[in-house]
Amino acid sequence: MALPKIAHDLTGMILILRGQRVILDADLAALYEVPTKALNQAVKRNEDRFPSEFAFQVAAKELAILRSQIVTSSSHGGRRFRPYVFTEHGVLMAANVLNSPRATAVSVALIKAFVRLREVLATNQAMAKRLADVEKTLVTHDAALRDIYQRIKPLLLPPPDLPRKKIGF
Repeated sequence: MALPKIAHDLTGMILILRGQRVILDADLAALYEVPTKALNQAVKRNEDRFPSEFAFQVAAKELAILRSQIVTSSSHGGRRFRPYVFTEHGVLMAANVLNSPRATAVSVALIKAFVRLREVLATNQAMAKRLADVEKTLVTHDAALRDIYQRIKPLLLPPPDLPRKKIGF
């Protein structure tokens, strides 16, 4: 089953909220090709399947932050209710609740996007650790070079003028 153009860059739909990677209900509904209202109703009908680690409603302060990130309208056609967001596990559970071939295919693609994002973050963390190690080594080397330079510096100065002894009688 081919996914629509919107699904080609799923990692762009994944946002960070409350320290978790999440996807907005409207984006998830568009991917599943169901109205956002239908998705949210299915979630509400199955609240026991969606603990706060799987899905949660965005707080008012968080909504203001999200609006600046995703450029949503704040009036005149904007949302009337705060959106829900779904974590990686919530995406999978939403597919189970919707129970359609489309939802299953999209969930697999979304889970792969979450995994790809996790791999990129792990790679970045590994690179950051390696850079920190290199920086620490450079600081140690800099100190050693400074010490060597301080010891060599007197040797580079011209010898002081000493009174010369006369040669001969």
